[in-house]
Amino acid sequence: MKKFLAALLAMCMVCSLAACSSGGTTDPADSNTGDESGNTAESSGATTEVIVFAAASLTETLEQIAEDYKEVAPDVTLTFNFDSSGTLKTQIQEGADCDVFISAAQKQMDQLDANADPAVNTEGLDFVLRGTRLDLLENKVTLAVPDGNPKGIDSFDSLAQHLQAGDILLAMGNSDVPVGQYTQKILTFYGLDEAALANAGCITYGTNVKEVTTQVREGSVDAGVIYATDAFSDGLTVVDEATADMCGQVIYPAAVLNTSAHQEAAQAFLDYLSTDEAMAVFESVGFSPVS
Repeated sequence: MKKFLAALLAMCMVCSLAACSSGGTTDPADSNTGDESGNTAESSGATTEVIVFAAASLTETLEQIAEDYKEVAPDVTLTFNFDSSGTLKTQIQEGADCDVFISAAQKQMDQLDANADPAVNTEGLDFVLRGTRLDLLENKVTLAVPDGNPKGIDSFDSLAQHLQAGDILLAMGNSDVPVGQYTQKILTFYGLDEAALANAGCITYGTNVKEVTTQVREGSVDAGVIYATDAFSDGLTVVDEATADMCGQVIYPAAVLNTSAHQEAAQAFLDYLSTDEAMAVFESVGFSPVS
């Protein structure tokens, strides 16, 4: 009887160990708790960061749009880098992480686009994802003056006359900044020598449009050439608007970069920027769709 009980006990212990061994090993296929697409519960709850490099003049509008986009894509976090388009182009070229680039002029986008004119893309750079580039917005170049308009500047014609007389200080963007490049075209339109005016102390510069705007707002200059949207955002007095003959159209191109780690999410955000909802935000400060 004792031998029988001992054998029975041994059998029970073997069965118990076998059950534990079976319960401790799981088929990977059985552990997949995701949906039919293969997404696991953890991955479906993950947040995707989309990094947007955008011209400084887009600061207020894109920050507002980012708040609206949380309702559209709650699993996407937008991170912005605002600066002059020339600075942003250089950062992209040097390897900075960027998913979407929005420039304040075609030149900086062309310099990164393998499909652009080689005369502009002189370095043969290839950063723009094919099929994603679009002309997103149009802006206007304006002449703004500080409160009280001490020098009585009321037009670009008036500005040119004062610059010729050498009795004012004008703020404009650097030559690598789109707003500065537009200003250079305006000076050329009036036959004015930028270098001579700068040497005479009639011109001061800003590294981006926000710096120019600040100089006008603080009254440290007599006038500044900035975008209509920046004048609106800062509540500045605009006395004139440049025509296409003076400086051409002010077009903001946008594109997903082929170096993006999240091209699908980046394209989704770029698509959203063309929707009626996003465009209403842009238009509220003076931007317009490209006609």
